[in-house]
Amino acid sequence: MFSTFFIAWGYEVSYLEFVASIASFIGVALGITAKRITWPWWALSSALYGIFFLQYKLYASAALQIVFIIAAIAGWYGWEPSGAKPGRFKNRYRIYTLVAILVATLALGPLLKWLGAASTYIDAVLFFGSLAAQILMVYEKYDSWPMWLVVDAGYTALYASQGLLFTTLLYVAFTAMAALGWSTWYGSHRRALRSL
Repeated sequence: MFSTFFIAWGYEVSYLEFVASIASFIGVALGITAKRITWPWWALSSALYGIFFLQYKLYASAALQIVFIIAAIAGWYGWEPSGAKPGRFKNRYRIYTLVAILVATLALGPLLKWLGAASTYIDAVLFFGSLAAQILMVYEKYDSWPMWLVVDAGYTALYASQGLLFTTLLYVAFTAMAALGWSTWYGSHRRALRSL
């Protein structure tokens, strides 16, 4: 799994990174459509990426994969078989969420530094942003997608700075897909309101 699958632009793509990327792409694409089958793909890609990120000492990114696996289980059992029914996150909770992300980042950053992580505060803020976005997704809130948009753009920059070319390209795609997910889920929510 750790051996080189192919080389692109001088970058060695391992079997692990390739399979993790494909599974992750499928999971996010299915998430845009609000289909419940998204969750097994999230769990698979998270298990693979957890191992991958440990190789590069991106400890918060690796730990996040455990959260994603737990969220995948919760999402599978929480969503109806027909899929998500997107709703809205209340404004006051948005403020609480942003404050919680900031405080938690300030607490985790020094620990990551002490552990010798490749990235500290950036990985920490993206960890907690992803955690919030994933929780919102489990609870079927369309607000998860704008949060994913910001987080995915941040991860694009982080992984580019670590020289992880293939995963960086995946996160460029995720950033665009988050915009599409936002539009799709918000549109679904608005149609549901009009039909009431």
